Amino acid sequence: MEIPVASPEVVAWVGLDWADQRHEVRLQAVGSGASESFTVEQKPEALHGWIAELRARFPQGKVALALEQSRGAVIYALMNYDFLLLYPIPPKSLARYREAFASSGAKSDARDADLLLELVRAHRDRLRVWQPDDALTRQLRLLVEHRRRTVADRTRLTNRLTALLKTYFPQALDWAGDLHNPVACQFLRAWPTLEAVEGASRSELRRFFHEHRRLSAEGLQQLFQEIDHAQPLTRDPALVEASALMAQTLAAQLEAVIAALERFDQALGGLFGQHPDRELFDSLPGAGAALGPRLGAAFGTDRHRYQSAEELQQFSGVAPVTESSGKTHWVHWRMACPKFLRQTFHEFASCSLKKSLWARAYYEQRRRGGASHHAAVRALAYKWIRILYRCWKTRTPYDESVYLQALKRRRSPVWLAVGTLSIQEAHA
Repeated sequence: MEIPVASPEVVAWVGLDWADQRHEVRLQAVGSGASESFTVEQKPEALHGWIAELRARFPQGKVALALEQSRGAVIYALMNYDFLLLYPIPPKSLARYREAFASSGAKSDARDADLLLELVRAHRDRLRVWQPDDALTRQLRLLVEHRRRTVADRTRLTNRLTALLKTYFPQALDWAGDLHNPVACQFLRAWPTLEAVEGASRSELRRFFHEHRRLSAEGLQQLFQEIDHAQPLTRDPALVEASALMAQTLAAQLEAVIAALERFDQALGGLFGQHPDRELFDSLPGAGAALGPRLGAAFGTDRHRYQSAEELQQFSGVAPVTESSGKTHWVHWRMACPKFLRQTFHEFASCSLKKSLWARAYYEQRRRGGASHHAAVRALAYKWIRILYRCWKTRTPYDESVYLQALKRRRSPVWLAVGTLSIQEAHA
C-alpha cells in the first residue's frame, strides 16, 4: 500500500463526523499506512479531552482535520487550538464525494468519517483551510461572549433577589428602585429588612438618596410616609434574619456583576472603535452599543471565510433543517450550531423591529401567516443575514431607504406589507 506523504508541517490527518450522541473519528498519522477508528462522546469535556490527548500524541507539527461545514458548534469549539488545521467540507461536496464511492448514496457516520479522512489526506491542496480571525476580532468575540454571560448572571441574581424580597420584605422592591442599578444594591446592603429601614434616621436616609440623586424632595417625603405606614409581611425572626443575610449576599454579588458589565462596556467601546467595519455595523437599525460589536465579531474581517450568505445561515443555525423519509417531510431548527452566534442574529432581528419599517412589516406578515413570535423572528434573522452579508462583502453601510426602494422595484410582497403597515400606523 502506498504510504501518503504530506507537507512537513502536517503530522496527522483526521476525519471527524459529528452526530447527536457520539462522534466517529478516523485518524491516520503521517508515515503510517493504516487509519485508526474511535468515537468521542457528545460532551464538551470529552471533546476537549480528546484534543488534549491528540496534542500529547503529536506535540510537534499540525493536525489536518476535516469535518462537515454545517457543524458550526464543532468549528467554534476547535478554532482556538492553534495546532489544528480545520477544513470545513460543504455538505453538498461531501454528498457528491459519497456518491462517487457508493452509487446508492447510502449515508452512515462511520462511512462519512472515512470519506472526510480521505478528503483531507488525499485532496488537502484543493480544500480551503479555516483561517483564524485577526487578534482584534478574536478579542472582540471573547469580550462579547463574556459580556453576554455576565448579563445572564445579572438576570439570574436579579431574579433570585426579587423572589427572596417578596418572601419577607416586598416594600424594598419599590424603595430600592431598579435592581439593575448599583444604588439599589447599596440600599439593600445597608437596610436589608423593614425593621432596619424603620430604625434608620430621616437624615441618614435623606443623605443616602441625596448623594445618589435617587429621589426628589417630594419623593423623599412620600417614601417617609410609606415607611411610617408599612406593615411587615412576616414577623418570624428566623425567616427575616436568614433572608436578610441572603439578600445582602445577593446584593453584593449583583453590585459586583453590574460593575463588571460597566467595565466590559468600556472595553468593548474602545475595542470596537478600532474595528475597520464599525461604521457598517453602527448603521444597522436596532444594533446599538451591545449588538454592534456582537455582529462585528460574528462576521469577522476575513471576507473569504463565508462564500455565500447561505453558508453563514447554515453555520449560525439560523437556516432551518429539512428532513424527509419516504413521503414525509419535516422542518426543524438546527441543533448543532454555535448557540451564541444564533442568539446574536435572533436578538438583532428582534431589536430591528422597532427601528426598521420593512422588518416590522415582514414580521407582521409572518405572524398573520400563523408563525409564532420566535419563528417569525428567526425568519426575519434569515433575511437579515442575506442583507448583512452583502453589506459586509462590499464594505457598504446599510441604508434603509435604499433597501426599501429595492423592495419597491421588485414589487416584493414585503413592500406591499410595508405600505399596509404605514397606513395602519398613520391611522393609529
